[in-house]
Amino acid sequence: MNPREFSRRRRHLMESIGAGGIAVVPAAPLRTRSRDTTYSYRQDSDFHYLTGFPEPDAVAVLVPGRAQGQYLLFCRDRDPAKEQWDGARAGPDGAVEQYGADDAFPIDDIDEILPGLLERSERVYYSIGAPGDFDQRLLGWINALNAKRQNSHAPSELVALDHLLHEARLFKSRAETATMRRAARIAVAAHRRAMRACRPGMMEYELEAEYLHEFRRHGAVCSYTPIVAGGANACVLHYTANDAQLADGDLVLVDAGCEHAMYASDVTRTFPVNGRFTERQREIYDVVLDANRAAVAAATPGNHWNDPHDAAVKEVTRGLRSLGVLSGRLPTLIKDLAYRRYFMHKTGHWLGMDVHDVGDYKVADEWRLLEPGMVMTIEPGIYVAANARGAARHWRGIGVRIEDDVVVTRDGAELLTEGLPATPEEIERCMSGPA
Repeated sequence: MNPREFSRRRRHLMESIGAGGIAVVPAAPLRTRSRDTTYSYRQDSDFHYLTGFPEPDAVAVLVPGRAQGQYLLFCRDRDPAKEQWDGARAGPDGAVEQYGADDAFPIDDIDEILPGLLERSERVYYSIGAPGDFDQRLLGWINALNAKRQNSHAPSELVALDHLLHEARLFKSRAETATMRRAARIAVAAHRRAMRACRPGMMEYELEAEYLHEFRRHGAVCSYTPIVAGGANACVLHYTANDAQLADGDLVLVDAGCEHAMYASDVTRTFPVNGRFTERQREIYDVVLDANRAAVAAATPGNHWNDPHDAAVKEVTRGLRSLGVLSGRLPTLIKDLAYRRYFMHKTGHWLGMDVHDVGDYKVADEWRLLEPGMVMTIEPGIYVAANARGAARHWRGIGVRIEDDVVVTRDGAELLTEGLPATPEEIERCMSGPA
């Protein structure tokens, strides 16, 4: 991401905070995986959004009120001995030269410097709930200033930073959209690769490996634990065991997206293990595909957030009724939520730096209007559990979800996952190609 993008974000936030305010944003900590090993480091999304700084043990401080506002960064000092083991650090000098900080200090000096900055502020903007003990440290500094109010000044308000920052993150810039387009294209390539590689007798984790390979060869990582669910496993919405054998004649549902440059894709396809849909599988699949397309068509500016879901619900209910899975009048079935037995989740969510990205879905208790720059998933599904009572035996054990990523534009919606087979014919053609 261009450094000017981070500068623009900081400037926008400082304008929102105004004179007399100060924003404090800590980085994500390292997390222990087991004993003396840690998980691969992933920066806090809010911290990265404002700084682009990739290291732990850091705190960003934004101080409006001066000409352009001031961006200060506390970070780890250079340490040749530790860098020998864990890699190079930017240090305070690098924070200024490489990451655009106006000034930077060693993180070990924060107890001496940050309270003085807080002392000159009326309002502290901060998101309560930071990992580790940073909440207690910040509140400790503020309480200490309040205890000596007669001799010093103390902030009078602690204001939740989340709303201001997350509302900004909801609307993606051109640079962000380009990055998400890239993440979606990598995911599309991975799904196509897996379709070509899929064979009866494979283990679910073998198919998962096709995705991992394609992600890593493009410098991306999984944006969440992949779901590779063969047969009735697809009816378990968050199935992640991925340890069953793929059977001839079954479908496999794969929900797998990647994260590229801190931005996520989230993509699901359902395809036949042997490369050919059965008649019954295709009937369910076509209903979900109609719901997907109706929801994408409703993801346009001026519609509200729930319009795509309402469109999907109508198509799912209509389709299940036409197949005899549901019976009754369409309006009554929708009103009574009869579809919820087979379609029990929403049709999508915000997408961005987080897979389930930040941003309010309602404003003043009303579904918010869709606007250009918002990015969302469209993911209707039908899941007929193997033990589903009331459903004909030939439907049982079929689970189908079709998920695409969409950015709302001025003219409608752009399908970021364009090019990924979606119709049964496209999928079967892709699967019959060379592995």
